[in-house]
Amino acid sequence: MSNSAQPRLANLWDDAKAAAMSEPERLVYRSNLLGSDKRVTNYGGGNTSSKIFEKDPLTGEEVEVLWVKGSGGDVGTIKLDGFATLYMDKLRALKGLYRGVEFEDEMVGYLPHATFNLNPRAASIDTPLHAYVPRPFVDHMHPDAIIAIAASKDSRALTKEIFGDEIGWLPWKKPGYELGLWLEKFCIENPQAKGVVLESHGLFTWGDTPKQCYEATIAIINKAIAWFEEKTAGKAIFGGEAVKALPAQERRAIAAKLMPLIRGFISEDSHKLGHFDDSPAVLEFVNSRNMRPLAALGTSCPDHFLRTKIRPLVIEFDPANPDVDAVVAKLADDVAAYRADYAAYYERCKHDNSPAIRDPNAVVYLMPGVGMFTFAKDKATARISGEFYVNAINVMRGASTVSEYQGLPEQEAFDIEYWLLEEAKLQRLPKPRSLAGHVALVTGGAGGIGKATAARLLREGACVVLADIDETALAAAHDELGAAFGKDFVRPVKLDVTKEDAVIAGFVETSVEFGGLDILVSNAGLASSAPIEETTLALWNKNMDILSTGYFLVSREAFRLFRAQKIGGNVVFVASKNGLAASPNAAAYCTAKAAEIHLARCLALEGAEAQIRVNVVNPDAVLRGSKIWAGEWLEQRASTYKTDKDGLEEMYRQRSMLKRSVFPEDIAEAIYFLASDMSAKSTGNIINVDAGNAQSFTR
Repeated sequence: MSNSAQPRLANLWDDAKAAAMSEPERLVYRSNLLGSDKRVTNYGGGNTSSKIFEKDPLTGEEVEVLWVKGSGGDVGTIKLDGFATLYMDKLRALKGLYRGVEFEDEMVGYLPHATFNLNPRAASIDTPLHAYVPRPFVDHMHPDAIIAIAASKDSRALTKEIFGDEIGWLPWKKPGYELGLWLEKFCIENPQAKGVVLESHGLFTWGDTPKQCYEATIAIINKAIAWFEEKTAGKAIFGGEAVKALPAQERRAIAAKLMPLIRGFISEDSHKLGHFDDSPAVLEFVNSRNMRPLAALGTSCPDHFLRTKIRPLVIEFDPANPDVDAVVAKLADDVAAYRADYAAYYERCKHDNSPAIRDPNAVVYLMPGVGMFTFAKDKATARISGEFYVNAINVMRGASTVSEYQGLPEQEAFDIEYWLLEEAKLQRLPKPRSLAGHVALVTGGAGGIGKATAARLLREGACVVLADIDETALAAAHDELGAAFGKDFVRPVKLDVTKEDAVIAGFVETSVEFGGLDILVSNAGLASSAPIEETTLALWNKNMDILSTGYFLVSREAFRLFRAQKIGGNVVFVASKNGLAASPNAAAYCTAKAAEIHLARCLALEGAEAQIRVNVVNPDAVLRGSKIWAGEWLEQRASTYKTDKDGLEEMYRQRSMLKRSVFPEDIAEAIYFLASDMSAKSTGNIINVDAGNAQSFTR
């Protein structure tokens, strides 16, 4: 949706590939093709179905089965197990139980009784919309180009102008059983129609074959795109530009300053994660003359405002006179005003049986000259919420250029946001993992202990910034962990902990990528071994730079972020048994590690009043996967203890009281304990993970 030409949707259907598939497999294929382009539908949006004749597992007879996207699925990534399957004869029989629109929600409770073949996938509220369309293959998508028509004041007339009798139009109706009956009636009365535009909602299309259905969807969307290009050519978009965007680097610097503050204001009950978007589509909107009145109207498509709330919070800012401090000064009042406005909206619209008010904070924050911030319970949801608001921007662009954009009426929006069926879906969500909504930065993140720690935190739902000076190892660790836990949850940052500017830049990147920080694992390290008379000043300084100064620099930046957010924080130092127990021929290393431990004690004192906890894990002899053992250090320690490389690990194991080896995963477990609420009342503590060494007992 732009006044400049954009590529048409490609017809990706491959006859040869589809011919080799079963009918259910062709449904997956069709769905994935449609979901591969966000101009067709966004993540989790829309649904697809096929009516397929299959053998009944009890009677052996051929029966008609509706395969339809299950509740909560995503057409772009869905597999066979993402579809609900229901007997069509039982779905048709439901009509005899329907008591009218005021009782339509109760029909959802009957859907499990129509389940075919004991399929555990829950059927969605949109099931009747697909069941009652008298065509075997049905697509329901949310294309920006179609919703721009559907959200226009004169959407019915525009639909007729663009499509003639090819597709029809139905007025706004909340998704549910009644809308399914409306669609059936439309199809019966308009047997030649290929689809229908649903006001303020989206597009339904159908066909007699999967390919015909898919191609109808693509062709209709392309027709709308072409029409908008013609009608909007040369016209001022959103009333024209009111302000100029700041340079990209300045935009990110402002985002890094404001996002932790916003995050702190809205994370009192549960930690939120942020996403920053300064794409051309976003900047065009936030810099425009009509941004404020359009934003105030709220979004139109139900999928949009379920992800983004009814309207965004606009941060007043003049990029021509960029006074960020003034924004900071009134940010708390802006957030409080939004909460009060949302609470008033709830009070105006609530029913006697409405669920309790949910989080009243904004999801979307718009800032002229800078871009858009979105916040949610996890990074993927924050990113997807931003993508949905970009869809809303595209809709507003098209509708306001050719007509007058209109959001859903407030009461209609509320009735979907606080729909009891939507509440039931929310209640079925699994309990969040222990570090959900938390952000961790791990220095030395590409090494053995660092990578194992990152994996442990990721398993508990945290987002992790891997910081390391070794670019090759960093890229490999990022790829490995991103593949295992999802790309949304991991970010790499090249970081030399001894360079102040590099450390500051790393924390700026963390703030922009995730909105702030909750956990610092200071783990970057090296090891050296030399008798004191052979210890050069350069070797001494290198130990101090990395193990003392480096830990100071990253801790200082973490404390600054924690204090800005005002929601506490956790620092875990990875020190060493050598910080408590001296070792021969390692004066520089042991002294630096001792300084590290004492720094942690000092910081524990400073941070306690702000609920910033600082603790230490002391490993010993972690050989597996550790980069510090890959070079001279291993040879030097082997020489010190009169053994060879192969015998060193066994020597360490036998030296320990428990006679056991210590692995990176053991250290990661202790770090997770100290970073999580399991140790919520511990600060200034040391956990030795060394298989037992009496010299390093802390008391």
